[in-house]
Amino acid sequence: MELSTTFGITECRGMNGNTRSSDSGKHGNRRVLLALLDDVKSELAAIDNDLPVAVMAQAAAMMRFGGGLRPVNNQAVVRAQLDSIDASRWLQRTISTHFHRQAIVTQVMRSTPMGQVRRYDVLVERGATALALQAGLLDRRMHLVKGLPSEIITGNIAQVKAAWRGAFLARGFISEPGEAGFLEVVCPSREAALALEDAARRLGITSAKIRQVRSSERVTMRDPDAIERMLNLMGAPRSAREWTGKRSDAEPRTKTNRLANFDDANMRRSAKAAAEAISKVNHAFEVLGDDVPDNLRAAGQLRLDHPEASLEELGRKATPPITKDAIAGRIRRLLQLADKVSKSQSRD
Repeated sequence: MELSTTFGITECRGMNGNTRSSDSGKHGNRRVLLALLDDVKSELAAIDNDLPVAVMAQAAAMMRFGGGLRPVNNQAVVRAQLDSIDASRWLQRTISTHFHRQAIVTQVMRSTPMGQVRRYDVLVERGATALALQAGLLDRRMHLVKGLPSEIITGNIAQVKAAWRGAFLARGFISEPGEAGFLEVVCPSREAALALEDAARRLGITSAKIRQVRSSERVTMRDPDAIERMLNLMGAPRSAREWTGKRSDAEPRTKTNRLANFDDANMRRSAKAAAEAISKVNHAFEVLGDDVPDNLRAAGQLRLDHPEASLEELGRKATPPITKDAIAGRIRRLLQLADKVSKSQSRD
């Protein structure tokens, strides 16, 4: 491996210069998901026409959800760990231009159950406490803000959109469209999750819900329309269109699967009903012996001879052909007659 520094970012590169970690074949689906996530975050990080208050709201959310103010070697630092190189460059640049602090971006490799993943640490050491005050990570009494700054939550809609964008850039995930599709943000605290849920409601999205996964709080959306709308609100219309297109492709397959499952269930119910009918017809023939009207015997025998046939098919096989209601009625009368004789024999 070789180390190289580009745009103030220390990157760990393989011999081919590729900055993306390699995945084995068994993680192919993960590569697809990460490619979609990378595209969304790159589109969001490219937004450059926001109001200054919105830019600062986005940066504050990225710092809060990415790590925040913390002590390192008896010194307060602001650290945000991100999974997008474009997002990390955006935050580094914004900390310099809007907060007038110097941030260093360093690439790190983390081990996860899915293998090695690449992350980018955005670190501010000098003036970290002042930055935390500017960004709203600390309140005026120098207490850590557990959720999001009230100035953002109660601010204008541009700030609310930017806060969601920043939270997603820091800890957001999105799946491929489908029955289990989702968009979610992993939150650093319950208060941060509540703030993000409230922000979604201010944007008119009520399906964003808090859920706990092991020790983490997450705000999750599963409704495809809400996911598409949130992508647009955050400023990723291209990704929203891609999502919609893939969703449209997935829906016919989903419908086909539902119909197949429905047909399978119907077939199982029909097979069970046919097995029960055959058992009852056999019992009726044993009880009645030779005392069975010809038309009822013929109907019962058709059921025994064609156990998998529907009533309509049995009717067509009768001589002469009869309707499914007629064949069903004859089988029913056969069973009723056997039941009547059986009860009479029991009394005797």
